[in-house]
Amino acid sequence: MGSPTEEIEFIASSRYRAGVLGILAEGSCGRADLQSMTGAHASTIGRVLNDFAERGWIERGGQTFKLTPLGEFVADRFTDLQEAMEIEARLRDVWQWLPREIEGFSVDMFADAVIAFPGPGYPYEPLERVVQLVEESDAMLGFGATVYKSVANEAFCRAALDGMEIEYVYSPEVLAATVSWNPELFAQAAARDHCTVLVHDDLPDRTRCGIDIFDDRVAICCHDVETRALRAWIDTDAPEARKWAWPIFERYRREARPVDEAALETPVPDQFTTP
Repeated sequence: MGSPTEEIEFIASSRYRAGVLGILAEGSCGRADLQSMTGAHASTIGRVLNDFAERGWIERGGQTFKLTPLGEFVADRFTDLQEAMEIEARLRDVWQWLPREIEGFSVDMFADAVIAFPGPGYPYEPLERVVQLVEESDAMLGFGATVYKSVANEAFCRAALDGMEIEYVYSPEVLAATVSWNPELFAQAAARDHCTVLVHDDLPDRTRCGIDIFDDRVAICCHDVETRALRAWIDTDAPEARKWAWPIFERYRREARPVDEAALETPVPDQFTTP
């Protein structure tokens, strides 16, 4: 018997082994069907089945093969590893900006998330996603760093003026910058009864990301700490993400205070621009 790493490599190094294991995990199957479904030659399928039989992973019943309980165990765990690596690949490029320091955060919650990047040829994909969610939602709650662009700022303000329920907890720096973008429009939006604007001096990860809760999606906007450049927008409809985000938002909303002169007079960092 090889080492655990060697056994993983035994499966992963051959798409036919992985394919047969996955097919048999769904139920018993004949040799001809395995060949057709994997695209492998008959001799290749024969070797795979022999290798699996030697390990006690499969057993034959008439003209079909099925997994033994040991084989089912292997298939389940190998599938878990494949899914974990798929999630890792999706989130690898945004991991450094996620709210990993906030209690309860888990990669699993964003396994099926929509991820929008500002690509070199077309930097507007995250903004378009933000505007889409705003236009499709009746309510938005959130805290932390926002997508600080003119298009997003205006979308939020217009949504508030049109009746969208908004509650947002800003850091003093982000609040001051947002107000300075368009003081009159921001004041009109904030004056609506269904729009609540609060300020908090010690939000978690406030320079790196913000968390937004829409009707049926939870979103994270990710920023470069040094330049304030928007790096990605991520949103998911996973119930686990909403269950995690709600109590965190409620806690910081309770701790926050109404907007005061001190917050509005906070110097706007040089990195805040609204192209």
